[in-house]
Amino acid sequence: MNERVEFSPKVAIIGRPNTGKSTLFNIMTDSRKSVVKNQSGVTRDIIIEPMEIWGKSFDLIDTGGITESTDLFSKLIREQVTEFLYSVDFIVAVMDGRAGLVPEDRDIIRIAKETGKPFLLVVNKIDRVHEEDMMKAEFYEFGVDVVGASFEQRRGISDIMEWLHQQLPQAPETVIQGSTIAIVGKPNVGKSSICNQLLGMKRMLVSDVAGTTVDAVDSPFEYNGKPYILVDTAGLRKSARREDHLEIIAAFKSQESIRRANIVLLMVDAMIGPTDQDAKIMESILEDHKGVILVANKTDIASKEITEFRKTFRTQVEETFHFFQDVPVVFVSAKTGYGIEDLFAMIENVSEKLKFRVPTSELNDFFFETIRKAPAPVWGTTNVKFYYLTQTYQVPPAFIAFANHPDGVTNAYRRFLIKHIKERWNLHGIPIRIFCMKSRRGQD
Repeated sequence: MNERVEFSPKVAIIGRPNTGKSTLFNIMTDSRKSVVKNQSGVTRDIIIEPMEIWGKSFDLIDTGGITESTDLFSKLIREQVTEFLYSVDFIVAVMDGRAGLVPEDRDIIRIAKETGKPFLLVVNKIDRVHEEDMMKAEFYEFGVDVVGASFEQRRGISDIMEWLHQQLPQAPETVIQGSTIAIVGKPNVGKSSICNQLLGMKRMLVSDVAGTTVDAVDSPFEYNGKPYILVDTAGLRKSARREDHLEIIAAFKSQESIRRANIVLLMVDAMIGPTDQDAKIMESILEDHKGVILVANKTDIASKEITEFRKTFRTQVEETFHFFQDVPVVFVSAKTGYGIEDLFAMIENVSEKLKFRVPTSELNDFFFETIRKAPAPVWGTTNVKFYYLTQTYQVPPAFIAFANHPDGVTNAYRRFLIKHIKERWNLHGIPIRIFCMKSRRGQD
């Protein structure tokens, strides 16, 4: 079976109500899972979201505001958060720079210190840069790292992330010894039938009756002497019977089976082709950073009924998955078994690419040769200067570029680098990521 990292460090965001905790959580997780409202007590529950910073994974946690108020609700939040902090690994305490240091802030800092966990003190709502030093000054008395920020202006976020990156442990390398496969897709595209084909037996019932598939069991099997694990996606199939598309995507993202897979097979009906709903599912797969193969089922029927079927289908793929046009495609028939051999060949091909590693010297020779092919990105009036590139231990492959002004590296420039990486090492069809981090070599 695959070797997996079980430990995931936990980072808690704490502070008084209405200091910007949930805003920070939403910015860092690129979501709106925490409700942001100018009213104390909006965040009542502890919200946890897995995320990464430059190749290091952790769980980010938003907590209810800690206050001295004597009402029952405030008291419960205070007890809940205080007790919870002893189970986390790092703490980010958010203060209100406009209000200055208040007695409740001292109490929060005392609670954080008593846990013995490393913590960062963030002074938010510093809207004018020239006032930062003055507004931060009174918070230095506690002898901890202090960062000035304005979450509304997205200022100070990179400093917080850099502090976390320094604190977080380096993730050990994941070794893939046998592909773990999850099969997803809209209703009635043949997911259960392809599962039965892969397993070589009627392991999963094929039925229109709700709740037919109830067991969440991983199924190990072999094909041509190689080990595989088929991750059961019963929850997704049941959720896919709902009419609300948003519920389908929500159910998809909540499935632990998808996150445990190395490779996801996104099945579509070849007669219909990929749809907008399939595009949403594909985006969710890429957000979870999985290798993915597009499986066109019912190819035997489509080939007979659609003129130039494969050419038409590939055109649909380019239009629907415009954000990931080089996705690998395999044509199969779950009913007859056609294309299964091609599918396993593609699974092995993608699996090898997921394990790709390149020596740092070779990587940097390529990097400096490539960045000379396009004008350097600009940050303000200064050119972004790159120092070196390194590969993380992530799967799929990911890289960190160290530069003097990482915020100046645009998404377009990242796409330029990713395109050349794929061409240089034949990594087409793999969702590669490039993180940018400030180098300590120079302050240009």
